[in-house]
Amino acid sequence: MLKARNKVLSALFLTTIALLLSLGCPQNEVEQPPEEPDATQSAQSTEGPAESMPPYHGEDHFRSLRQLTFGGENAEAYFSWDGSLIIFQSTRPPYECDQIFTMKTDGSDVRLVSTGAGRTTCAFIGRGNERIIYASTHMADENCPAPPEGISPHSYAWVLYDSFDIFSANIDGSGLVRLTDEPGYDAECAISPDGEKIVFSSTRSGDQELYVMDIDGGNVKQLTNELGYDGGPFFSWDGGKIVYRSSRPKTPEEIERYSGFMDKDLMDRGSDLEVYVMDADGGYPVQVTDLGGANFAPFMHPDGERIIFCSNHESRGRRFDLYIINIDGSGLERVTNNESFDGFPMFSRDGKYLIFCSNRFAENPGDTNVFIAEWVD
Repeated sequence: MLKARNKVLSALFLTTIALLLSLGCPQNEVEQPPEEPDATQSAQSTEGPAESMPPYHGEDHFRSLRQLTFGGENAEAYFSWDGSLIIFQSTRPPYECDQIFTMKTDGSDVRLVSTGAGRTTCAFIGRGNERIIYASTHMADENCPAPPEGISPHSYAWVLYDSFDIFSANIDGSGLVRLTDEPGYDAECAISPDGEKIVFSSTRSGDQELYVMDIDGGNVKQLTNELGYDGGPFFSWDGGKIVYRSSRPKTPEEIERYSGFMDKDLMDRGSDLEVYVMDADGGYPVQVTDLGGANFAPFMHPDGERIIFCSNHESRGRRFDLYIINIDGSGLERVTNNESFDGFPMFSRDGKYLIFCSNRFAENPGDTNVFIAEWVD
């Protein structure tokens, strides 16, 4: 039987890119929280963001580019509904692993909104900027969970710990409520535009599948039911679609290999990830990309006709760029032109801005920072 705990998605990305995808301590000056921080404590930047900088040659969709974090490892940064706030995960002193923070869209007013305990990931802000959700291991242990053997504690490994559950809280981190309490991994969560539903990924069935539940954690419904990894789901801005990433072992050899890796709590590094889209109720799942390699972190453009995502299908190695594609799989276009890593893209609701994470302009090897670009079609 497939074992669904502690699977490592980063195996897909090759061990050679561990530094490129790491998440650690930013180097910009930040007022440190107390040694025993509470969730409402502010960690405010004393320096503003960098001035706008020119994009790389060939990044014709970017009118301007601004860096919001400076040094260390920061990732999975997502806009609020109204575009006034960004929520992201970062490891910064005194924390030894990822915690959740919010900031304004100019990079100022950085605030801790998770508990400061355990490891956290996959945060999202609900409509109205009143509630947030994120996944955390703090109920099992206040310490950072140990990574599987051979995985660096600072690599962006997406270790799928059994102890991850989904929580909601007020925008300042107070009023914490546990939403999931099932055996296995529950994370990779996002809120629907109307604020009524949460889509998430879970191993509760023995394989990694997508589910939807009410905003209070009730009325859970399974959306996918096919062997292979299903994760990274987001609603379209009109709420009618869900875009996500999947692996689909087909042949007996692929299935045996996949099962063997799962039995070792690992994701098969030889399998491909492709982008899929389905109706918000789980109907009519369609594979959008067929590129090979690791195609992940998809997000739909507000026009509902295009999907932006991260891929190494051209390099099959260290280099990841952003691409945009029509929802029917046509019109593939490369968006970024960086020799290292660009990933985790998200459009603002009006389509005027794109936020993403990148190794560009890194002061130290492996630095991953948050950037915001003014988008032009």
